[in-house]
Amino acid sequence: MDEEALKTRILGLVDELYIEMESRRSFIPGKTRVRFSGDVFDSREMKARVRSVLKEWITLGEYDLKFREKFSQFMGVSHVLLTNSGSSANLLAVSALCAKSFPKRLMPGDEIITPACTFPTTLNPILFNNLVPAFLDVDIGTYNINAGKIAGAISEKTRAIFLPHTLGNPNEMDVITKLCEERGLILLEDNCDALDSTYGGRKTGTFGLMATSSFYPAHHLSMGEGGAVYTQDHSLYRLLLSLRNWGRACYCDLNETNPMGACNARFNFKVKGVPYDHKYIYSNIGFNLKPLDIQPAVGIEQLDKLPEFTAKRKSNFGKLYSIFSRYSDYFHLPISLPKADPSWFGFPLTVKDDAGFTREDFTGHLESNLIETRVMFAGNILNHPAYSDIRCRIVEPLVNSDKVFRSTMFMGVYPGIGEPQIEYIHEVVDKFFEGRK
Repeated sequence: MDEEALKTRILGLVDELYIEMESRRSFIPGKTRVRFSGDVFDSREMKARVRSVLKEWITLGEYDLKFREKFSQFMGVSHVLLTNSGSSANLLAVSALCAKSFPKRLMPGDEIITPACTFPTTLNPILFNNLVPAFLDVDIGTYNINAGKIAGAISEKTRAIFLPHTLGNPNEMDVITKLCEERGLILLEDNCDALDSTYGGRKTGTFGLMATSSFYPAHHLSMGEGGAVYTQDHSLYRLLLSLRNWGRACYCDLNETNPMGACNARFNFKVKGVPYDHKYIYSNIGFNLKPLDIQPAVGIEQLDKLPEFTAKRKSNFGKLYSIFSRYSDYFHLPISLPKADPSWFGFPLTVKDDAGFTREDFTGHLESNLIETRVMFAGNILNHPAYSDIRCRIVEPLVNSDKVFRSTMFMGVYPGIGEPQIEYIHEVVDKFFEGRK
């Protein structure tokens, strides 16, 4: 049997395996865990993984190129760079602002406005680059910064704003982009929670100079692990590529076939007057943050399904909102802005101060009935041991960030939650409130 016939046989067996696995899946209320998120895949993703590992080339190659082309078309951006995680994408985006070749290079001590209620890897790149976070509070309901307060947070040291669209809920981007243009500030979007969300009909992740996505299983599109940073600026893309690839000056794709490189002049460069291979000239202090080609191989299949995934997330969010709207005396329900159309990452709830129970009372009830919950990431991140003594500027009292820290949780809306799980959630929630109304 020749090589192609063997590969066809292997992929056929993968189809058979998926059918067998799927036949064993079932949801039994009270016995099967309702996960808050996770991979949603079929045999197409399984075969994509297998095809990738059957190649001799394992690191980034043909699937990287195909995914980046599809993703750039989907987002409407010119340049996409894949990374090994969304966290690494954030690190690259902020580090690019501090690189020698960046035209408005940020220097140690410069400030970036960002919310105090955040995920660590939005904040950490600011700290790693010796920049100073200027913390704003968030609004309960949207869990984003109040755009009207940003102008008052700007100091003579402010150079940029780095905003996450929390749980997929878009910030007030028309106000924010106008302010950045007027004040000459750089805007970065942490779009890791918000793939396929829109504001004013425009996708989040397309408003700032750079934006990032995560392809971890909890997010809207899964590669198992992975992320991306994207931009419209070609020079900036080259800089990001360098930073991701050890800081080298070479801008070849990793499967470049021309021995003379994409520049067609690989051996015509000099360093300190010494002839030097362009692949090993280092123009930046960089990292190695590449994924493997198996990850975009899976991502290609997932991206085809993203519109369906988005519709399911919105549907599940609406069903949970209908359930919890009956209990609005006890919870602050989620809020989105009039121009926002979120592709929700989760369904957030904040227990009111006079509810008569705590977040832990409620989440304990759900978890004991096998319904997964999560707190709102770090809440006020300054409350955590790692950040107790960081250099920062606190712009305003972080009252709501502290409230999120104490009283906010969220539940899943991912496409793996179907009608049986929603009905079970409804039953368990109602049981918690028996005798309370």
